[in-house]
Amino acid sequence: MSQAQNIAVVLMSGGMDSTVCAAQSRADGFIPAGLHLRYEQRTAARELRAFHAVCDALGISRRLVVSTEHFKQIGGSSLTDSAIDVSDADLTSAEIPSSYVPFRNANILAIGVSWAEVLKARALYIGAVEEDSSGYPDCRREFFEAFQRTIDVGTKPDTNIRIHTPLIELSKAQIVQRGLALNAPLQHTWSCYQNEEIACGRCDSCALRLRGFQQAGALDPLRYAEKD
Repeated sequence: MSQAQNIAVVLMSGGMDSTVCAAQSRADGFIPAGLHLRYEQRTAARELRAFHAVCDALGISRRLVVSTEHFKQIGGSSLTDSAIDVSDADLTSAEIPSSYVPFRNANILAIGVSWAEVLKARALYIGAVEEDSSGYPDCRREFFEAFQRTIDVGTKPDTNIRIHTPLIELSKAQIVQRGLALNAPLQHTWSCYQNEEIACGRCDSCALRLRGFQQAGALDPLRYAEKD
């Protein structure tokens, strides 16, 4: 098996889940190539910094940063539209929060498949979580199964790219534990939707992360303005 064929494109936001996913791809025997999307979200600069720090720590030299500013032009999400407030976390709510970016994962996967096909990569890793997440519709297993069929139909006959979602059935606590077991550089990650210096501790992403570390019995290396 050639080195090129053993590449896995890993979708890396700079957050905890995608970082654990990148570490998992290495443990699975792949050589990760990091793909980061800058879609003019509120914390774009901080997430980009986290992405590069994580790649440095994991020894990922092949990196691609793609500008997808059309998400901001489309709007509809508190992450890209400053007129929409980032909602305070409500981890018991069944409603899709304001932070949902419409059909984002489909856009990200499409770019990842394009790069993977050029690299002759065999895998595409995404750190989606179905159970312990904000309820985003494009984080469900059935979505990835449908997209896998799209890849199979829409790429060259000799292309063989499989979507890997190693965290999809895990809780945030289990993701923390997996990350620690894999020695993932969680200290370099960024999860806050709202702030770029000190994490707010109030948004969905902060609350899920804080609860995950608490339930895992581990210390979160991030600083927070609030820890409710």
